[in-house]
Amino acid sequence: MPPRAPAGSVRAVSPVGRGPGAEDVDTVIGRERLLAFGDAVFAIAITLLALDINVPEGLPDAELGEALLAILADVGAFLLSFVVIGVLWLSQHSVFAKVARLDSWLLYLYLALLAVIAGLPFPTRLISDYGDTAPATAVYAGAIALASALLTAISLRLHFRPELATPGVPRESLGRSVQEGAVMVLVFAASIPLTLVSPKVAQISWLAAIPLRRWLAFRSRPAPPAG
Repeated sequence: MPPRAPAGSVRAVSPVGRGPGAEDVDTVIGRERLLAFGDAVFAIAITLLALDINVPEGLPDAELGEALLAILADVGAFLLSFVVIGVLWLSQHSVFAKVARLDSWLLYLYLALLAVIAGLPFPTRLISDYGDTAPATAVYAGAIALASALLTAISLRLHFRPELATPGVPRESLGRSVQEGAVMVLVFAASIPLTLVSPKVAQISWLAAIPLRRWLAFRSRPAPPAG
């Protein structure tokens, strides 16, 4: 008799005849442990962002104010990436709250997402030092678009394989997760060609994600009962 999976775990099995995308490795992994690993990656990425904010040591008192002004771009880049990583962190917890069982596709997509998150300090450093250039802005936008695309792909996997989702989760909820992720992908991907016109215009266009996500949230509210 095969060993039973521990409580609270998500089992990825290799059944015969599942077709494309079926699991190819027998493994048992705790969902909470997987998300704890993800939380650690997100936390480390944010910590690395903060480590880039510093002033030279041994400055005369008269030069401290100028040095603080000089790091405003670093602070701005940190705040921008902090907000973006925070949104992605909340979104991935929202998505995984709907996961009942992992397959290999979900696992690999999530690990790919964590790899992008772990690398975000690099494009953040680029946009901090070279924010007025098209390459730095395009690299940053591409990194966020890729992270959002991977998270959207996880939602799509659940949408088209509802047997992987928690019983009782409506398909409308899964579809809404796909739409919210697609908004982030669209906004940041569309800004990449804009960098050829103006990097600043491309960066300002990222703010469009806020009203678009709010519009989706408003549209998905249930209608009030008649009468």
